[in-house]
Amino acid sequence: MENAILAAPGGADATRFVLVGTSHAGNVGAAARAMKVMGYGDLVLVRPRHADVTAHEAARAMASGALDVLAAARVVDTLAEALDGITWACATAMTPRDFGPGTYAPREHFATLAASAHRVAFVFGPERTGLSNDDVYRCHACLSIPAHPDYGSLNLAQAVQLLAYDWRQAQGGWPVVPRTVDARLADGAAVAGLLEQWQRTLVEIGFLDPAAPKKLLPRLQQLLNRAALTTEEVHILRGIARAIHERR
Repeated sequence: MENAILAAPGGADATRFVLVGTSHAGNVGAAARAMKVMGYGDLVLVRPRHADVTAHEAARAMASGALDVLAAARVVDTLAEALDGITWACATAMTPRDFGPGTYAPREHFATLAASAHRVAFVFGPERTGLSNDDVYRCHACLSIPAHPDYGSLNLAQAVQLLAYDWRQAQGGWPVVPRTVDARLADGAAVAGLLEQWQRTLVEIGFLDPAAPKKLLPRLQQLLNRAALTTEEVHILRGIARAIHERR
């Protein structure tokens, strides 16, 4: 069963993503997935090539776990309809224009936009041509993802993911959830016991001459201190020393 949409239209975070004239159904599904990963769910499609794109096999395949976002996507005829209720629209365009809204790097623009009360939309154009001038003129700002000057072409869903990530970070981001339990560091007594056991083992195998130990043990002590061993790691090292003793 699909999870509920993380950010439904009209919700606490109603950022909208608008795809204009999308040709490839797979890009629509991949865009829905990119949105959901960052906690967004308001997707509007303007005149997509496939009228039934939300049910298209390629779109569903690329949406993966974001079928709820895809199924809730609205299809409209005009960009004006897609921007209904939006107070700040950001066009995505790479080609310089001599007229229209100012062009900004996303993070630069988001730094101030995130603190505003605007209802925000990000508008993406067709894969082959990008947004038309008339569509850009309907927007309040133009965003250009910094890229290598010799090749700045991004896949549509990739562009959606980058903007969704930067926008989410500007809004505070999501916490990173640790996948492992914090290891318990070994205390001084445990490390001292390990060092004593290794001292006996090193003497036994002829690596350490007890009559002329030099600085070997203090150096090993410093090595173990820098390693910040966990309790489990001390057990492993003691087990190795034990196995060496048993093999001799």
